[in-house]
Amino acid sequence: MAVEVVENEQEKRYEARVDGALAGFAVYIPADGMRVITHTEVDPAHEGQGVGSALARFALDDIRARGTKVMPLCPFVLGWMQRHPDYADLAFNAPASRVTD
Repeated sequence: MAVEVVENEQEKRYEARVDGALAGFAVYIPADGMRVITHTEVDPAHEGQGVGSALARFALDDIRARGTKVMPLCPFVLGWMQRHPDYADLAFNAPASRVTD
């Protein structure tokens, strides 16, 4: 089974297709210097077949190619990054607050 992943800029999501049919997607919000990945969904018929991993890898490779960071609010993408430490450098780390009372 070949999974093809593309970015759908209009919908602000990455889409995975199997045999031309939508098998899953990862939604993002573009922000200054980063993309916030909010949700990943895989069709139940394709769960456990690498569709989610293909989405995560493609999205993170795309973000890296853009020279930006990612804030993975989606638990799947966050967990995927934790299992693939070679993507840890992409995680957005908010600067420490300078607010004083």
